[in-house]
Amino acid sequence: MTRVPRLLVTTGEPAGIGPDICLRLAAEASPYQLVFAGDPELLAGRARALGLPIGIRLLERNETSTPQRPGEMLVLPATLARASIAGQLEPANAPYVLALLDAAIEGCVSREFDAVVTAPVHKGLICDSGQPFSGHTEYFAERLGCPRPVMLLVAGDLRVALATTHLPLRAVPDTLDADLLLDTLRVMNRDLRGRFRIERPTILVCGLNPHAGEGGHLGWEDDRIIAPAIAQARAEDIDALGPLPADTAFTSRSLTRADAVLAMYHDQGLPVVKHRGFGGGVNVTLGLPIVRTSVDHGTALELAGSGQADHGSLAAAVELAARLAG
Repeated sequence: MTRVPRLLVTTGEPAGIGPDICLRLAAEASPYQLVFAGDPELLAGRARALGLPIGIRLLERNETSTPQRPGEMLVLPATLARASIAGQLEPANAPYVLALLDAAIEGCVSREFDAVVTAPVHKGLICDSGQPFSGHTEYFAERLGCPRPVMLLVAGDLRVALATTHLPLRAVPDTLDADLLLDTLRVMNRDLRGRFRIERPTILVCGLNPHAGEGGHLGWEDDRIIAPAIAQARAEDIDALGPLPADTAFTSRSLTRADAVLAMYHDQGLPVVKHRGFGGGVNVTLGLPIVRTSVDHGTALELAGSGQADHGSLAAAVELAARLAG
């Protein structure tokens, strides 16, 4: 008998739409066992506010993994520091948000869970609480001791990874170096093979500057940093191509020969992914010993508790997490 995958879903920032979209997901059947990390009282109260008939049940130790039944929310409990009001941030609850992530990491490392799916958190709130936090990707990597996490966004058959993530634009050129790019290509190649089961992935690598530097006339980074990293990757039998001007790499003709694209910075790659599939895209962290996926959107405080939040991206993140955990 095939074991039912058990996925932990963190409910994210309590004042945002994380609890809402998790409740929407719990209202539906799933072939996987979904366990939601969060405050049971918060989730029960938000369910009432949304008019969702959801029964809250706490996860029992050594419980057999069974498919998700519609209308039942299986919860790994955590406790808010202060009561949460939809749409209103409460700094005292920042440690609670991080505690959900820590529980997810511990549960996946111990193999109690096969993968983790994260609802959105509010980076600014966590930083304002005194805890430096640049995002899920970096937090998971630090806690798991992984030196080179890679953020990969997936929308249908489009996969776009980022060489740098949450940095000011003026810091990007100083951050890029050949070692970073080569390590990123190695992680991509390994996980596209191992997680996505692509036998020999082809990776298109974007240039940093317009026209990939125009032979040095529009910047030297493409020729002196990116091209040597690609050459070394190819010497290691990684099928990396470029550097290509980003406006060329993302054309339909170029993408037909690619399994993934490596963009140099956040807003070089993400607008294309979100145009392709916003609301159904998935964020995947490569380079970890566990499977972690996430939604492609933020906390949307203005929608919290309104019943208007779309849980499509969370549902897609669950499906991809189960497939990658395979």
